[in-house]
Amino acid sequence: MILLREAPSGFEVFLLRRHRSASFMASAYVFPGGATEEGEDARTAAARELFEEAGVLLARDSGAQNETLQVRSQDSLRQKVLGGTPAAAVLELAGLKWATDGLVPWSHWITPSVETKRFSARFFVGELPAGQTPTFDATETVDQVWVTASDALTRAAELALPPPQVRTMWELAQYHSLQEVLAAAKKRAEEPHPIMPRLAPPLEGETGPSLLLPWDLDYNDRGTGEATPLAYKPSWAVGPSRFKFSDKEWKHFSAP
Repeated sequence: MILLREAPSGFEVFLLRRHRSASFMASAYVFPGGATEEGEDARTAAARELFEEAGVLLARDSGAQNETLQVRSQDSLRQKVLGGTPAAAVLELAGLKWATDGLVPWSHWITPSVETKRFSARFFVGELPAGQTPTFDATETVDQVWVTASDALTRAAELALPPPQVRTMWELAQYHSLQEVLAAAKKRAEEPHPIMPRLAPPLEGETGPSLLLPWDLDYNDRGTGEATPLAYKPSWAVGPSRFKFSDKEWKHFSAP
């Protein structure tokens, strides 16, 4: 869930820091998210994980049309969910239901096959509801930060940003307002295509392997492992097309 809020500079993006003992992306600052549960679609999973990990509730009264701004017992509902009660049951008892129509697809990343733990992660953008303030759960996540996209890229090493976050921040940095981002997301939703990076061994003179994105010129020929080559060229498949880990950060750059 790429959570955004308006700011004097245009807009800011919300990140959570994963616990250092996490089995995947330990200590990294990432977007709130996690695995789907039985009966959930991707949007509902994004809303639930946002509530669990950040305390932001995207819900409305059952049968009503207006999204809730603040629920008096919102924290108590969250604690019930964190305690193991199914989120759908908690909301139903509170007379609420998820409000996911404001979540717009942004991208779909699939973990490279070289990784032992893999995910098929769908990213959505959405605005922070008025009257709500995110708070990390102090279990899976241990810190949080609001940053502009350009500031996140400058602080990529400090924030230990993984490649999907780096790429997304690069994309978001191309826009000046939250409204521009949401408009771009609606256009991107009409051009879906999974992004599965491939590992490319270093060429002579290179210091280490690179991760190639599907629009990289070497993706098909030099990349190793499973692939999702472009079936067509989405308008968003532009700019830097590879990553290399150097100086404690993932550097995003174009093919030489």
